[in-house]
Amino acid sequence: MTVYFIGAGPGDPELITVKGLRYLQNSPMILYAGSLIPEAILESAGNDATVINTASLHLEQIIDYIQTAHEQGQDVARLHSGDPSLYGAIGEQIRHLIRLDIPYQIIPGVTATSASAAALKCELTLPDISQTIIHTRYAGKTAMPDGEDLSSLAQHKATLAIHLGITRIHKIVAELIPFYGEDCPVSVCYRTSWPDEKIIKGTLATITALVRAEKISRTALILVGEVLDPRSFSDSYLYDEEQANIYRPRKQSTITRRFS
Repeated sequence: MTVYFIGAGPGDPELITVKGLRYLQNSPMILYAGSLIPEAILESAGNDATVINTASLHLEQIIDYIQTAHEQGQDVARLHSGDPSLYGAIGEQIRHLIRLDIPYQIIPGVTATSASAAALKCELTLPDISQTIIHTRYAGKTAMPDGEDLSSLAQHKATLAIHLGITRIHKIVAELIPFYGEDCPVSVCYRTSWPDEKIIKGTLATITALVRAEKISRTALILVGEVLDPRSFSDSYLYDEEQANIYRPRKQSTITRRFS
């Protein structure tokens, strides 16, 4: 018996990994994170699987279900949105599994940040602009550790992916402007890859009003950085003719397979 923490992806049911889908289809018990998991993914569960929405359950109740499955020798597919390692609250579940000596594995998933970059049709790391992405959140019920407040992180001027902070967009803007400037591009990505997806583009000077006009108050990622609207940047060395011998053999054929 094994508990599989599966990243179900950002919303599009086709963005779950092949491996995650396989474990989902073969697990007798499925625990999923409420409305964050699309119903189309749950339809892949086996006909005899027990499917439980954990949105209204506290941690001990979730562990009780897992422990019951363990006693019966049944695998558990624990579905989390995006990738479970990012704000997935799996750490406290894992702590209980270790205490109970219950085996577990983590199956990675497509993050909201990756899906949002795809929706924006952009690259989040560009030469001369930013080679660093900082994933963070704005302090709310969960306090930020020392040195991880937004003002401290903003000093790096890296690309920012700010989770769980849309209700405090005005405070986020106020903290970032001194470091990024009012003209810095911002994109707010609401329910990326879901049918009701919304992408709002603006600057630090305009984004608060744009978000409030759309009445977005949850399930949104805030991306900040010049990579979202680059003025100019250098080409990567990856495709530089003079560097080709470093990244790929010069004599290697560019055709690896012919299709009829």
